[in-house]
Amino acid sequence: MIYRENGQFKTSYGADQQIFPILQDRVVMLGLLAVAFVAVPLLASEYLFRAILIPFLILSLAALGLNILVGYCGQISLGTGGFMAVGAYAAYNFIVRVDGMPVVAAILLGGVCATAVGVLFGIPSLRIKGLYLAVATLAAQFFTDWAFLRIKWFTNDSSSGSVNVAGLSMAGWTIDTPAEKYLFCLGFLVVFGMLAKNLVRSHIGREWMAIRDMDVAASVIGIRPVYAKLTAFAVSSFFVGVAGALWGFVHLGSWEPAAFSIDRSFQLLFMVIIGGLGSIMGSFFGAAFIVVLPIVLDNMPYWFGIPIDTALASHLTFMIFGALIVFFLIVEPHGIARLWSTAKEKLRLWPFPH
Repeated sequence: MIYRENGQFKTSYGADQQIFPILQDRVVMLGLLAVAFVAVPLLASEYLFRAILIPFLILSLAALGLNILVGYCGQISLGTGGFMAVGAYAAYNFIVRVDGMPVVAAILLGGVCATAVGVLFGIPSLRIKGLYLAVATLAAQFFTDWAFLRIKWFTNDSSSGSVNVAGLSMAGWTIDTPAEKYLFCLGFLVVFGMLAKNLVRSHIGREWMAIRDMDVAASVIGIRPVYAKLTAFAVSSFFVGVAGALWGFVHLGSWEPAAFSIDRSFQLLFMVIIGGLGSIMGSFFGAAFIVVLPIVLDNMPYWFGIPIDTALASHLTFMIFGALIVFFLIVEPHGIARLWSTAKEKLRLWPFPH
C-alpha cells in the first residue's frame, strides 16, 4: 500500500474504467489469487479447509449477495437463510430428479429458483421500506422453514426430513478431498466476485445506490424504483441461492431445514454490517470476522494454558463475541472496509500526512 500513483496515465476510457486501474493493485490481486489457487491447496491442513476456508468462501459469496441488496440498494432483508435454503433444495431436486444433471448446472439452477422466490418476496419493497420491509422478508424465512419441513416432495419423500448429496463431480473431475472442495468453491467465489464488482460499477449499480440514498429524488431523475428494487432482489437472491447450494453440497453434504434457520440470516446480516455496507471488500472482511473469531476465542484458553471448563469457555466465547461486535460498531459504524480504506490512504500519504 505504500506506493504512489504518479506517472500512471490513462490514454483510453477502458484503461480508466478497469476494475483495478493502478498497476500495484493488479499485481497484488494476481499475487493473492496465485496464493489462493496454488499455495493454499498445497500447504493447508484438512482441519483448516473444513473449519475455516470452505465456510469462509461460501459465506463470503452469500454476504456478497446480501450486500448488493442491503448495502448498495438499501433494502433490509432478514430472509437470507430462507433464500439459501431455496437454492440448496432446488439444486438437490435437480440432481435427484434429472438424470445426468451436472453439478454446476444444478447449483446455478438452484440460484435461479432462489431468484424467483426473492423477486416474489421483494414485491412488497415497492410499497414499504425500513422495518416493515424487514418483517416482510422475515416472512420468507418462516415460509421456507415451514415448506421444507412439511412438504415431503422437496426432500424426495425422506422420512427423516434430511437430504444428502454424495459423489460430486464436474467434467470428469471428482470433487472428493477437502482441497478439491476448496478449489471448487474458490472458483465460484472469484467468478461471482468479479460479476458483483462489475455490476455495482455499471448503470444498474448506480441506480441501486440512487434508490438507497433517496428514492424519491431517484424517481424524479428518471430511475424506475420498480426495476431497481426488483433487480436488486433478483441478483442478491441468485448469489445467495448459489451460496446455499454450495453450503449444502460442499460443506455439509447432508442437511435439514435447520441448517438454514433464521440464525443463518442474522449471521449474514452481521457479516455485512461488520464488514461494511456498500463494499465488496467488506463482504470478505465480515465473513472472515464471523468465521475466524469464534474459533480463535474457543482455542485461546488452551493456547495460553489457562484451565477452563468447556461449558464456561463456550459461554465466554458468545459473550466476548457479542461485546466485540457492539464495540466495533460503536468505534467504526461503517465497518472494517472503512478502516481498511483509511489505513490505505494514510500509508499512501506517509510520511507526509498533510
